[in-house]
This record gives sequence, structure tokens and C-alpha cells, in this order.
Amino acid sequence: MNGATWSAISLTLQLAGLTTLILLLLGTPLAWWLARTRSWAKGPVSAVVALPLVLPPTVLGFYLLITLGPQGPIGQLTQSLGLGLLPFTFSGLVLGSVLYSLPFVVQPLQSAFEAIGERPLEVAATLRASPLDAFVSVALPLARTGYLSATVMGFTHTLGEFGVVLMLGGNIPGQTRVLSVQIFDQVEALEYGQAHALAAGMLVFSFVVLLALFALKPAGRQR
Repeated sequence: MNGATWSAISLTLQLAGLTTLILLLLGTPLAWWLARTRSWAKGPVSAVVALPLVLPPTVLGFYLLITLGPQGPIGQLTQSLGLGLLPFTFSGLVLGSVLYSLPFVVQPLQSAFEAIGERPLEVAATLRASPLDAFVSVALPLARTGYLSATVMGFTHTLGEFGVVLMLGGNIPGQTRVLSVQIFDQVEALEYGQAHALAAGMLVFSFVVLLALFALKPAGRQR
């Protein structure tokens, strides 16, 4: 593999790792709220979270490009703050990846929190644990398999993104050219051997990771 391929691999791993970390930090309070709230807003918020599951990635990428562009509201805000524009930058890729992979992290966490039920938290409350203490000492340990699923799904889904990253990040070597775009370039250049090597590597990696996840889930329930 040449330098461009290694650069794409490195950039993709950085993007997937950072995106997953951000999603876990942001997705935890959101999933907790969705799992416990009875507010009328739960339905609309759940629909927004799940939207990337049914929305074509190019549509999401297009509207992000418009919104973050020089004439968009967020683009004008970032320019006024001296931050420049996010499209065609690594930061823009991170933002797009966070939005596109959101349901793959929030939904497993929400299911894990819902499965806990009220009883463990009520017991913690009788022991004078604050809501934060109960969440940290009771809810988080009980939701560990949900966190495992969310981490794996968020990371692997980000690895395979194409439409959003291409629309929002373009194809800049060393800055926004991730593995999926690199494979697309190789196919366009009729470099099928190199494209096959990368595609097969991603296929095997994704399969092994998901197989390990499914193998660990029953063990997590038994404990």
C-alpha cells in the first residue's frame, strides 16, 4: 500500500475514534432522557435521532454543506467567531459523522437504560443515593452491554461512511480523504486490485468485530 492509502487509513481511524467518543459523551444523557421521560417531546426527539437511518446520506451531507457554508447560519457564525468554515475540513467531517452515526449509539444506550427498570434506582434512592450517584453506581454498570454495542456500532458505522463525508469533506488527501473515498477513487482509476484489498480488509474487520460483539452479549447477560 502506498502513502495515500496509509494516510486514508490513519485519517479514518482518527475520525471513527473521535466520533465514537463524542457520541458516547453526548449520547449518554440523551439516551437516559429518552429512556425515562414521559414528555410529549420524546416522540419528535426520537424521530430526529433516528432520521439518519432512513435519510439518504447525500441528503444529510447536502444540507450540512449548505448550513455550514459561507451563506449558512452556522457558517456565518463560525466566520464571525474567527473559526473559518467547517466544510472540507476534518472538523466538518467529525460533525457530519456525529450526526450521521447518532442513532447507532443512542438507540443501544436507550434500550440498555430501559431494560434496567425502576427497581434498582428506587433501591439506590432508599439508600440515600443522589440521582447522579444512582446513575453512576447503578445505571452505568447495568448498561455495560449497551455501551459495548454502542461503541462498536458507532465506530464501525463511521468507518464505512461515504455519502456524508464526500459531500461535506470532499476528497482532499491527508485532510478529508477517508477509506471509503479512497476505495471510490481506486475504482474510478480502475485500480481494482488495490480497491479489493481495502474493501476486503474493511469487510473482514467489520465481520470480526460484530461477531465478537454478538459472542460477548450472552456472557454480559449471565454476569
